[in-house]
Amino acid sequence: MVVDVKTSKGGYKVIIENNILSRLQEEVKEISGTGKMFVVTDSNVAGIYGKKIKEALNCDCYVLPYGEHTKSHKYLMELYDQFLKAGLTRDDTVVAFGGGVIGDLTGFACATYLRGIKYVGVPTTLLSQVDSSVGGKVAVNLPHGKNLVGNFYPPSKVIIDPEVLSTLPKRVFSDGMAEVIKYGAIKEKDLFMSLFEDNIDIGKVIKKCVEIKRDIVENDEFDTGERMILNFGHTYGHAVECYYNYDKYTHGEGVATGMLYITEISERMGITKEGTCQLIKKLCEKYNLYFPEATVPEKEAKEIIKKDKKATTDGINYIVLEELGKAIIKKEIL
Repeated sequence: MVVDVKTSKGGYKVIIENNILSRLQEEVKEISGTGKMFVVTDSNVAGIYGKKIKEALNCDCYVLPYGEHTKSHKYLMELYDQFLKAGLTRDDTVVAFGGGVIGDLTGFACATYLRGIKYVGVPTTLLSQVDSSVGGKVAVNLPHGKNLVGNFYPPSKVIIDPEVLSTLPKRVFSDGMAEVIKYGAIKEKDLFMSLFEDNIDIGKVIKKCVEIKRDIVENDEFDTGERMILNFGHTYGHAVECYYNYDKYTHGEGVATGMLYITEISERMGITKEGTCQLIKKLCEKYNLYFPEATVPEKEAKEIIKKDKKATTDGINYIVLEELGKAIIKKEIL
């Protein structure tokens, strides 16, 4: 399955195929040509795939610590140093082999090193496969909040192998399902309702999510209009992550909490169709994403949200649902 994504800089292919890692070198060579390849991954992924990656690509592989704290200025500087030591030039290609943290950090490093070098995304978590690997947003965090330093810099190719999901811990898989639920909630009610079924076809789910994001991103590449709806649940969700120092709740757990938080409020205000919050709650419960205790005191939440990247001079853009499959942008409803 191939999804083509158009951008202002050309475009790239998202290839979704079981066991595509068996021909990883061939896929990356289409981008790297005669240039060097360099892999960035994390300690968890390296423990499972490190040897296989090195043998397949026959290149340098730099392993970063696992976790959200790695998406920081400290490790960005480390990556620049490693790129320089490896002698990477604009003819070379970096492979971001890992989850959303590795993709965001490596993508930002590639966007800014030598004013831009090529990179290929090989997302290994469900969250990164359905969301962060597509759309060209790259970033690092600041102590004040997530993704406050970033850029729009699309990959040259994205390679998705659904089979790698079999190695994920249950919590990490559930983390990704929060973004899948989000896609159904904002744009595709049929997708949302299908998630109540057992034994979903995860390859088809990934493709549907990628297609939804592709359509939105092509209409609003630089996040000034419709693309904002992809942030459903993220404003309060990021506050949850930040307040608990990025180590108690995962990104997906924060997003799930944020979707329920904003929908409960918008439903109470009469913006959202009655019963929507209950359906989201049931789906979150099904995928172990219901955390009623994940609250942030109002004062602290407002301080964190004020620094959110979605803030404008006249307030915060909140994403709310009119009903399942239909999201809208509202100002300052909290």
